[in-house]
Amino acid sequence: MKLRSLSDLGQLVPNSKPSRINAPKFTHDGKCKTVRIFLDTKGRKGKSVTIVAGLQHNPATMEEIERILKQYCGAGGTVKEGNIEIQGDQRVRVAEKLKEMNYIVMV
Repeated sequence: MKLRSLSDLGQLVPNSKPSRINAPKFTHDGKCKTVRIFLDTKGRKGKSVTIVAGLQHNPATMEEIERILKQYCGAGGTVKEGNIEIQGDQRVRVAEKLKEMNYIVMV
């Protein structure tokens, strides 16, 4: 049998559900809140850390944003004292992702 469309495939496999391959797992709306991004090396033995300050969310939301930024940058990170810390100089990438999430970014 020659398939002409995806609906023909659905007829062959009737119990399958349509999948969302490219759908984002989590979408976060920054609601145009302003955040500040800067680089810090103090107390880290010369290693640089990108810090995102000004996020005022509950701890669970902060952890979720931190996870999204870590995955996007391909780096480690953590939430400390209300700020998100991403390892390395990731200011450009973090700003890009936060703008995509509808935040106003000050570098």
